[in-house]
Parts: sequence; structure tokens; C-alpha cells
Amino acid sequence: MSALEREMGDLRVTAEPRGDWTREQVAALFDLPLNDLLYTAQWVHRRHFDANAVQVSTLLSIKTGACPEDCAYCPQSIRFATGVDNHDLLPLAEVRAAARRAKEAGATRFCMGASYRGPKDSQLEPILEMVAAVKALGLETCATLGLLRPGQAQKLAAAGLDYYNHNLDSSEEFYGKIISTRTYADRLETLDRVRGAGIKVCCGGILGMGETRADRIGLLTTLATLDPQPESVPINDLVPVPGTPLAAAEPLDPFEFVRSIAVARILMPRSHVRLSAGRSDFSDELQALCFFAGANSIFYGEKLLTTGNPDCESDQRLFARLGLKPEPSAAS
Repeated sequence: MSALEREMGDLRVTAEPRGDWTREQVAALFDLPLNDLLYTAQWVHRRHFDANAVQVSTLLSIKTGACPEDCAYCPQSIRFATGVDNHDLLPLAEVRAAARRAKEAGATRFCMGASYRGPKDSQLEPILEMVAAVKALGLETCATLGLLRPGQAQKLAAAGLDYYNHNLDSSEEFYGKIISTRTYADRLETLDRVRGAGIKVCCGGILGMGETRADRIGLLTTLATLDPQPESVPINDLVPVPGTPLAAAEPLDPFEFVRSIAVARILMPRSHVRLSAGRSDFSDELQALCFFAGANSIFYGEKLLTTGNPDCESDQRLFARLGLKPEPSAAS
């Protein structure tokens, strides 16, 4: 056995990505004693990353609310009465100023989210200007705009987009219980268009929506067998919003969340695994455990689209307590 492999019972874990994971193997990872799982995840993590560095992103909602989709977790859906303050596309100057503030606060990637099912070509044009303006500041750029039509990913790439976020949300089997207005295949098609344009993929899911462990296994197996694997994998913990169908969802066991982070790290050794929505409800101790499990990216700033997030000062204090530092920018 090479120095880049280790055995865990009947499992052989490698420090390099592999696309042949089965659900049975992923289930076996979930079933490991927590100490063994964390040790293995940390072993994988240190093969590719500085164990004490965390990539820092900031997310801005450039268009909020009035989305025609029926995603059961989302307060921006026009179908649910959630009290979200709708606003049309922000002016370019406002987006540029927000990106500048994010960079000054230590963020290295600036993500722009717009509540579309998918933008029309005319709606995409001002967003291309935003991408170019943020890129000019020396930040990595990311956008999440919904489903992309043919040719749109190429336009985003030409404007300087580094990452496109489009989550699978859950397993294909559970997906129909939370969304009916777009299919799993629709999401995979957009990911293919993003890859075809040479843009890096940011793709993950949401835990705590009432899914089973088998669904979490299905989600992570699908992500790990994408070819190539996503460069960025956001793992969200559901934020139940009054007015949405998931407002009364039971919280996920925190240790199950940690297990999911650790399994994601083992399955996708070279990917950044990001703590995303729901982190504002995590204790410092839980966040520390997630970092030990292999999470090495966070959203930085007090809001994620419409949900709360720890403020920059809180994160800076936590980083200082844990001896963590922001990862240097990879932007050219």
C-alpha cells in the first residue's frame, strides 16, 4: 500500500480523487466510529491543504425574491409568504462597492446570487458587467443565477467568472419531495454547460430537510462521481424559515452534520468543502469540529442571500482562538 492510501476495515481510502465510489462504500464511511472517520478525513485533508487555512468568500444577493420556483426551503419563492423584501437587480456601483468592502474584510472570493429560474440573455448582460468589475478588483468571482441556457456559460466565462454555483440539494430520490418546478436532470445539464465553458463548479447540498442518511449518502456519492469533481462543495444546514413548507423541519443531529463534512472531505480530497447556510446557529465548538473534519471554506459576512450568518468580527475571533488563517487568494 502506498503512502497515499490507507485501509479502514474493508475500505481503501485514497488521498486522490476517484470517481468509482459506490453508495455502499459511502455508507460504510458514515458507519465508522466518529474518531476513526475524523482521523481519516484529517489524513486526506492534509495531503492537499494547509490544515490551518480557510478559504473565505462573501455572498451578495444582487436580485432578491419573486422567484417562480417552489423549492420548499427557500424564502425567495413567490409561492410562499415569508416577508422577504424583494428587490430588482442592484446597480453596478453598489455591487462593486460591496465587493471592495468584502476584499478589505479579508474575503478572497465574491459570490453574486440572483433569484431567477434562469436569466434571459437580456438579464444576463448587466451581470456580465458585474463579474468583470469584481474580477478587476483582484477577487475570485462566483455567480449563482439558476439554470443556464445554451451559450450563457460561455458569456460568463468571457466576462471573467471563476466559479458557478448550482447545488444538487439532495439525493435524486428525495429531490422530488422538495422541488417540482425543475428536475434533477435540469441541474446536471447546467453543470455540464458550466464545465463546457471552462468555469469551475461549486456544487453541494442542504442537510436537515427531512431526508434520511441514505439520501445524504446519495447526494455525496453523486457529487463525488461527477467528472471532474466540483472544486467547491458547499454543505448547508437547513435554516427553517416561517412561511416555507420546511418551517417546522426537525434539526439535524450536529454529529450527523460533522459526519457528512468528514465523508465529503474523504470523497473529494482536492475540493474546498464549505460551511454555508446554518452556520450562524453553530456553536464555536461545532464549527471547530467541522474544520477538523475537513471543512476549509466559509462564507464571511452577516448575511447569505436572505439568511443570517456570523459577522466578520465573530469569525475573526474564532479564527484567532483556533489558530486558523484565511487562505491566500488564487485570483490572477
